[in-house]
Amino acid sequence: MDLRVFTEPQQGATYETLLRVARAAEELHYGAFFRSDHYLHMGSADGLPGPTDAWITLAGIARETSRIRLGTLMTAGTFRLPGVLAIQVAQVDQMSGGRVELGLGSGWYEQEHKAYGIPFPKEKFGRLEEQLAVVTGLWSTPVGQRFTFDGKYYQLEDSPALPKPAQGKVPVLIGGHGAKRTPALAAKYADEFNIPFASVEDSERQFARVRSAAEEHGREGDDLVYSNALVVCVGKTDADVKRRAGVIGREVDELKLNGLAGSPAEVVEKLEQYKAVGSQRVYLQLLDLDDLDQLELIAAEVMPHVA
Repeated sequence: MDLRVFTEPQQGATYETLLRVARAAEELHYGAFFRSDHYLHMGSADGLPGPTDAWITLAGIARETSRIRLGTLMTAGTFRLPGVLAIQVAQVDQMSGGRVELGLGSGWYEQEHKAYGIPFPKEKFGRLEEQLAVVTGLWSTPVGQRFTFDGKYYQLEDSPALPKPAQGKVPVLIGGHGAKRTPALAAKYADEFNIPFASVEDSERQFARVRSAAEEHGREGDDLVYSNALVVCVGKTDADVKRRAGVIGREVDELKLNGLAGSPAEVVEKLEQYKAVGSQRVYLQLLDLDDLDQLELIAAEVMPHVA
């Protein structure tokens, strides 16, 4: 099982903080450093010193790391035109030497759109489908050929479809809990399907839907990677776990029910349950970005037992 670090910097983080986490994740041999794509804090956090842009952040980190993969859970489709997004991601992939992955979602947090004057269209899912068609279409168009797209929401005419990513294919992540449209979209466009903050039972059910949709689309179910995103709170002692839970404003019992919390052995046991229903990768939602000791503990006492 591949363990990756997932951050939520809209809650309050500078670029330097994110870089420290990414470098620590690389040194500790985590599979990737991912971040959310939000411009407004949530809940009781004050969000200071203010938001950082996902792709600008990843561009900087791409030049200051060398091995770790980089990506988003999930880039908000409402924030960027698909042609511009294809250029941005391809450029960051070049800057990283081919280490980028694109998680793309429809966008959902209406208040952040209001706060920064970003249109929040009613028909988001149809736009997302066209965005995926445009981004993947631009990347897959051979050099020297042109790309045209005439959709309901987006139209591209005679595009040179440049630049190209450094990778032959940038992995595309699609995720969510939707029972029909989301699995169908993943079957058509995704290299990885991610279900965020779901129980073992719900994960098993959703993975089965995606596998079925992939087969209906003419793919093998195993063509996709299946992953979870789960909040993490691990400690050597009960007191450590309680302290870490308090820092992020959560209760230990709730974290054990809905995430990965407790001793390293307890977390290994929970990860094995997800692995048993098909999860191959877990994005560890690290909410206290100053707590690099927790990353070291997981790398030392959890990772070797699930790798």
